[in-house]
Amino acid sequence: MKDVVVIGSGKIGSTIARLLADTDNYRVRLVDRSAERLAEIETGPRLSAAKLNITDEAALTAQLSGKFAVLSAAPFQLTVPIATAAAKAGVHYLDLTEDVESTRQVKRVAKIAKVAFIPQCGLAPGFISIVASDLARKFDSLDSVRLRVGALPKFPSNALNYNLTWSTEGVINEYIQPCEAIVNGHLIEVPALEEREEFSLDGVTYEAFNTSGGLGTFCETLKGKVNTLNYRTIRYPGHAAIMKTLLHDLGLRHRRDVLKDILERALPTTVQDVVIVFVTVSGRIDGRLVQETYANKIYSAEVCGRIRSAIQITTASSICAVLDLLVGGKISAQGFIRQEDIPLDVFLENRFGAYFRQGDVAKHHATTAA
Repeated sequence: MKDVVVIGSGKIGSTIARLLADTDNYRVRLVDRSAERLAEIETGPRLSAAKLNITDEAALTAQLSGKFAVLSAAPFQLTVPIATAAAKAGVHYLDLTEDVESTRQVKRVAKIAKVAFIPQCGLAPGFISIVASDLARKFDSLDSVRLRVGALPKFPSNALNYNLTWSTEGVINEYIQPCEAIVNGHLIEVPALEEREEFSLDGVTYEAFNTSGGLGTFCETLKGKVNTLNYRTIRYPGHAAIMKTLLHDLGLRHRRDVLKDILERALPTTVQDVVIVFVTVSGRIDGRLVQETYANKIYSAEVCGRIRSAIQITTASSICAVLDLLVGGKISAQGFIRQEDIPLDVFLENRFGAYFRQGDVAKHHATTAA
């Protein structure tokens, strides 16, 4: 039985806590600054809740002391304080951040830590890099690696063709910050919401465009080894144009709090969503130019006795799988761990990673998570 702390009791954090507590292997303390949110959590013998000001470093360090690991599902602005407290308390650290600068600072903290620091354990960054790395290993030399991910409503009903399925702050941040990419062999930054493309999958047309953070550390890993590497978020057509109007033409990129309020008041949440993972790699195998593609759709399903959205399932199960692999000694227990270093087959064999097995999502938890 491992004692872990999950920080953040929102849609994703509460799902992480429930997934772990529903096993016989973890005792979970769910921490948040909001007493109202914590009051909605169904606690039990393996799941407790605690109100805490995360910015109080001493209090946070004390909360983490003696635990096996801390899993951060908090807003990206809190990434570095939580990582710093984890290092001081000597506990393993995992997070879901997509923020590039925060991850760079986590990497610096990891250099002096005697435990594992594993950032970006969600869907993208996270699982997407595990998939892309697995495909890339099949090639003698690489030409292009293209990663596409989207969390979309199954039944879009507004001009944005979008519903809120996870952190509003996170969405805004990835639509604003510069995006890393490798273009013509050079690591550069490209603007968010640009380089729009359209493609079809299973008869449905989508658009995809640059967003920040989805590659995690993958650019650094493949620098000098690939001609083209990029990440783009998938949406239904028309979404990017409206977001560019709001962020750039109306200047709301400089008033994020206003945009957050507008989106949260105007766009309903939904658990009826689909996550699309689409990765294409091309290069040389035995002298021939070859392309390999991974495509997967994960839908909302009942997990732990409640209907969970696809983005909740994929993000929460991904970080839970990485924690399991850490506990099982299948990844290093010290230093900075990159997602692309985790073998895809090992990930999918895990009870939580199995949520990504194609055609196996809805029935998985009832049969293997105990």
